[in-house]
Amino acid sequence: MELFRFNHYVAYALLFSPVNDPGQIKKRIIDAARATGSEGEEEREAVNFSFIDASLITSRLHLETAIHQAIIAESQGSLRTKTVHSEILFGLNPTNNITEAIRRYGVSETSKALLVVRITDSSNAISNLETKMKEVVSGIAVPFEELSKVTDWEKIEKYHKLPNEVTEKADVARARALIDNVAVSSVAMKSVVQ
Repeated sequence: MELFRFNHYVAYALLFSPVNDPGQIKKRIIDAARATGSEGEEEREAVNFSFIDASLITSRLHLETAIHQAIIAESQGSLRTKTVHSEILFGLNPTNNITEAIRRYGVSETSKALLVVRITDSSNAISNLETKMKEVVSGIAVPFEELSKVTDWEKIEKYHKLPNEVTEKADVARARALIDNVAVSSVAMKSVVQ
């Protein structure tokens, strides 16, 4: 599990690859949002995470920047989405379309790897959160360092409207570093541009 610290907040991220039946996770999130009463509250708490398609994350810094921007938006009362966890997805998307951000960067029926993120104060026990994440996601939890194995550079190029940086460059490492730079900068500048 990866740990990110931001003043009074802590974010925990766990990478799952592969994921079994991601469509079931998506359905569970939607059903929890619609549920009422105490059962609805319990189910919303059970899925109170950001479920991110890991293939669209270029680096640890890319994810960390999106988490930080979501925390800032929440602390300033300027969330553009309903929760701090969905705000992470909004921050990752290069456009300002919330629906598109959730569709692209959230869990979908075709997600092969997921990053599950929980932002909390530092009082929550890490083992408790890891257990909760594993209860929701049927898949294999792998070290965060394996993120680079699941990144879909061509799809990231497409979403950021970059001119085939990876496929046309002889130096793939340099091209990927450039794409990572663009993705991280896009997230960091999003709140400034608005």
